[in-house]
Amino acid sequence: MYGVLAEWRPVVDETMESLLPRTIDDAYLADFFGEPTYSYDSTALQEALSDPIWNLLDRGGKRWRAVLFLMFVEAFGDDPESYLEYAVIPEVLHNGTIIVDDVEDGATHRRGESALHHTHGTDIALNAGNAMYFLPLKIIIRNPAQLPADVRLNAYEMLMYELNRTHLGQGMDIRWHNQKEIDITESEYLEMCACKTGCLGRIVARLAAIVTDNPDAESAVAEYAEDMAIAFQIADDVLDVEYALEEGGDFGKGVGNDVREGKKTLMAIHAAEHASPEDAARLEEILWADGNTDDEVREAVDILESTGSVEYARTVAEDLSESSKARLDALDLEPDPASKLTTFAEFVVERDV
Repeated sequence: MYGVLAEWRPVVDETMESLLPRTIDDAYLADFFGEPTYSYDSTALQEALSDPIWNLLDRGGKRWRAVLFLMFVEAFGDDPESYLEYAVIPEVLHNGTIIVDDVEDGATHRRGESALHHTHGTDIALNAGNAMYFLPLKIIIRNPAQLPADVRLNAYEMLMYELNRTHLGQGMDIRWHNQKEIDITESEYLEMCACKTGCLGRIVARLAAIVTDNPDAESAVAEYAEDMAIAFQIADDVLDVEYALEEGGDFGKGVGNDVREGKKTLMAIHAAEHASPEDAARLEEILWADGNTDDEVREAVDILESTGSVEYARTVAEDLSESSKARLDALDLEPDPASKLTTFAEFVVERDV
């Protein structure tokens, strides 16, 4: 699966440059945003939009949302290269949410470097992140695949529906981050993931079904993507803790980030329910603290491990991965890309980075 991601990433990045070039000039601004009423300041927009956005994009990221979209297009029997512009829609949206989330969460780092609001300022970061919610919609308007008007309307309405729900997920996550007690139910946590992470996955799958005119498959592929995306999120949280549990883990280099950020993960919810009252209270205290020492991070991780919460979360992620794969069984998909979609659902819980 890493090979497939590596193969498509340069193509995806090149396509994203057609949406937002690395160098902004007056001609691009007039063509993309319309003629100015008076005069654009292309230098200011270079520094406020293109530079910070590409700073983040160039740091890495697997581009799996764009690649998954292209897999779906191929599975529906169409040519992925004919829909490359549409593949960048979920990828740009995702990276926009990252910038805003980092500000809201008070994150210090992203992809191995300082978070964008630390390198460029909170005002520029928020504006750039918000712009990334809207820039991809221009692709629907420009209509590179010459889609009929009703198909474009369906795509636009779908994007509005799913994007609105992402903010429900983020709203719940923010509220939980700002409360000391872990009084969240597992179903509430999974709903948060379904909105915050799952909706971006649903956008990938639903958009592919819409633009390739496969309405009967839209619901099933959306459920596949939602289950897979939730599994990805939980597995990501588990990886953070499992690395911290490894012998010789260096707690001074970002290990145990979820503990340091006070995240109320599925593991924390499970541990709060199954730990002794003393350990549960101590876990809440560590997660609530403004900062943690390495020893405190170790202490929290040990509580998660001793209550079986790490293994429990991994099992939930694996079950969701299996559910995701089952969603594809009733669909008439091309065999080879369908096999890749199955492998992808396994990859999200089996990866080690």
